Order: sequence, then C-alpha cells, then structure tokens
Amino acid sequence: MYQHIKTKFTVVTGDEIDTLMLLTKNIALAKFSGLIQADLLQSYIEENYTEKTLITEVNSMSNQWLVVYADDQPAGYARITSKGKSPELPDSQTRICIADFGLLEDYSTPEVRASLMDKCLAVCRSYSFIWINEYESNPLLSFFEESGFVRLEQDAQMDGLPLDSVYLIREKENLAKA
Repeated sequence: MYQHIKTKFTVVTGDEIDTLMLLTKNIALAKFSGLIQADLLQSYIEENYTEKTLITEVNSMSNQWLVVYADDQPAGYARITSKGKSPELPDSQTRICIADFGLLEDYSTPEVRASLMDKCLAVCRSYSFIWINEYESNPLLSFFEESGFVRLEQDAQMDGLPLDSVYLIREKENLAKA
C-alpha cells in the first residue's frame, strides 16, 4: 500500500514536536474515546501531551521517542522508557518499557506496525526484558503477542487512567529473533 515506510528517532525541533503533538493527541483520542469520560480524557491529554511536556519528555535521558512515516506522512509513534511501574521481574535483570505504541487509524497496516515494532526491538536489544502495559481491550494486544510478547498474570493499571490493563513481556532470548 505505502511505497516508503521509515521509522526514526525524534528530537526537539519545532516541526518534530508539532508532529509528535499531532500524533500523541490524535492517537490518545482514538485509543481512549468511549473507554473513559471525555473530561478525564481531555485532562489526560492536557497533562501529558502539551508542547512543554513533550519537549521535556523528548529531552529526558530516560526516554527515546520514535516516529514512523508512511510515504513521508507521520503515521504513529512509540516511546521507550526506563521510567514507570514495571511488572514483577527478577531484580537483577535489566528492563525497558515500550510505554506508548500507537498508530493513526488510516496508517494501521501490518507493514507500518512492523516497522515501528522492529525499531523498538532494535533499540531494546541490550535489555533482559521489554515490557508493555496496555489496557485490556487494546486491539494491538494480538500484534504484541505475535511480536513475541507474553501476557503476565499480574494485576496492572494504566498509568494516569482508570483502566484495567495487562502487562506483556518479551525476554532477551526472544530478542535475537527480532
């Protein structure tokens, strides 16, 4: 469908922050509308996806932000971070989180999803565990499982949202297949 799909790191420039603001807000609206009250969703977006907040988060040494482009149009993003409440894993093991992974609906094709996930896995290759915390009815859960992630039987809650969620992990031995 798309001639050219590319995933790249995002840095703090005017155009890239504008792109990230567009992606984060639109994906959050599509992802959570109908699951939580509109005013709560608006507050969540205003707290997490303002220009100031995104600049701080992109500049944080704890985060790496990726944007996937389809035919030079921004199609989705992922945030990889060492921050956040992780599932119960062995203490001596290094871990990293794919904290955000989202695509605009018009670009949610297998090729675009795979490009973004492949880049995430490449970035996370040196860690013992990669974990994801996503709401229970997220349509991407099966994609994450197809990408080698396994659901954990641990109670989870979405950060900043009143949604039940699930932890998924991928162990380093499975990263060699990425």
